[in-house]
Amino acid sequence: MTVETPPNSAPPSTDTDTDTGTVARGMMLMIAGMLMLPLMDGIAKVLALNYGVTAGQTAFGRFLTQAILLGAFLLILRGPGRLLPRHIWANLLRGAVMSMAVMIFFATLRYMPIADAIAVFFVEPFILTILSVVVLKETVGWRRGLAVLIGFGGAMLVIQPSYQVFGAVSLMPIATATLFAIYLLLTRIFAADDDPISMQFVAGIGGVLMLAFVVSLATYAGIENFASPELPEFGIRWGLIAAIGALASIGHLMVVMAFRLASASILAPFQYMEIVTATALGYWLFGEFPDGLKWIGIFIIVGSGIYIFVREKSVSENG
Repeated sequence: MTVETPPNSAPPSTDTDTDTGTVARGMMLMIAGMLMLPLMDGIAKVLALNYGVTAGQTAFGRFLTQAILLGAFLLILRGPGRLLPRHIWANLLRGAVMSMAVMIFFATLRYMPIADAIAVFFVEPFILTILSVVVLKETVGWRRGLAVLIGFGGAMLVIQPSYQVFGAVSLMPIATATLFAIYLLLTRIFAADDDPISMQFVAGIGGVLMLAFVVSLATYAGIENFASPELPEFGIRWGLIAAIGALASIGHLMVVMAFRLASASILAPFQYMEIVTATALGYWLFGEFPDGLKWIGIFIIVGSGIYIFVREKSVSENG
């Protein structure tokens, strides 16, 4: 699934933006992160189809690995005093919301092609725009509003043939996108004076706690199955789950580093590079490839999103 936008990633200074070498390194890190992150979606689908691992178990392992890796990083390199952010409860909530988004997306991948699911998920910037108007009272001009509507139209082109095949499952990435937009909204509200890595560490704990509750409830209801496989398969399962958590942690840290080197308006459009890896993985591992109508929808979504980013940059530069 798509990247978690780094907290308190304020745009660098003008001097940084004019340093082409620094900006280029930022762009390369962003591209690398975007090409890496869909790998965890491919692994999640392999776990679901080949090993019968549920979305809840996979998401739980992903957030547990994130919490362990980032916690170890903070303890070793920064010390216990830098382990926790100021807004602990807010970041636990961020993690809980994000964990539900990830679990729903992993569940979707059991049925939908990876590229289709990610393309539908890309309505997230448009949902975030709407939430920003409603919750934060931000002003949105008619051009940006029109881009939001066009982007939703592109998503419908991707959803429509998928809905005929998969039914309501094809709408699940929209639920993921909505939860992710709420996560980003919380990030905007609480991230002004917190360290991003500390925030992600506590968010990982929030995700673990939420998913432990959800998976336990599902197990009690007979939805989840924790029957232990033989030792070799057990090792493969949890090795792949740990790989998802490691990919998520490394990919998101690469993006954090990228946002330290270049402004958000420069880097944000590179988020759509995920489609490249998602399409390649889907074709290589599962024989999936978007048809012509879906490609039209993907291009409309990407074009609308890029327009919003370019428009925001132009407005901010011109006051």
